[in-house]
Amino acid sequence: MGILESMNIGGKALRAHGYRLDVHTKNIANVDTPNYIRKIPVLNSTDDVSFHGLMNAMKEDVFGVGTLPYLTGGVVFNGSVEDPTLGEKIYKPGHPDADAEGYIRASNVNPMVEMADAILAQRAYEANLALVSITKSMAQKAIEIGR
Repeated sequence: MGILESMNIGGKALRAHGYRLDVHTKNIANVDTPNYIRKIPVLNSTDDVSFHGLMNAMKEDVFGVGTLPYLTGGVVFNGSVEDPTLGEKIYKPGHPDADAEGYIRASNVNPMVEMADAILAQRAYEANLALVSITKSMAQKAIEIGR
């Protein structure tokens, strides 16, 4: 894998984990919003790295027996899905969002879970930022050696 591919993978991961962090911060911001449904970010690999996918890629290269195929790798943010769990029903008859019986549905966001997920997203972002930084320093050293 070359330096440009490493930068490309790091850039994809920075974008994906940045979007992931955005989803978690929106959830935290709406923890007390009635009828708000928690969003769960969806991340997917850009390559098929399953055993079946690797075997299919290896059969194309008959003479490369015993070597793994070249994978570009990376992660991509594919939006978010709604959490199917329901929030607690609260009796507030004068509330504008109340149903016919006077109940509103509280948000289904658990702030502790969201904070933990946000911290994980932040750490993943920081790790990929370090990858880009290390790759950049490797490229600078290669240029210095080439002079």
